Amino acid sequence: MRLKEKEVEVGYLYLATANQYRAVLAMKGEFLIYAPSLEGTAPSNPVSVTMPFENMPFKKCQIGTFAKKDYQVFDFNGTEAIKHKLNELQLAEAIAQCNAESAIATLLAE
Repeated sequence: MRLKEKEVEVGYLYLATANQYRAVLAMKGEFLIYAPSLEGTAPSNPVSVTMPFENMPFKKCQIGTFAKKDYQVFDFNGTEAIKHKLNELQLAEAIAQCNAESAIATLLAE
């Protein structure tokens, strides 16, 4: 299943068919910054702050490139969907885990 570009939103968690979680951290224009997990990694507890991006470098790409990957429906906090909203603490944790603060600031300033 491929996403439509308009389905990609900041603060949402997606699961690629390679079982890699991706959290969209920032978007501006045609570009976004996201946090990727290792393949086969699951969030340990969807209601906790813990996210599966520890020591993983952030990625910057075009929204269209991100959307064209294959994604799958997954269960998160008792709901099955193609994407799941992260709370503020989870989003902040994902940003911190992949050291994306300065990259996000640069993207948003462009």
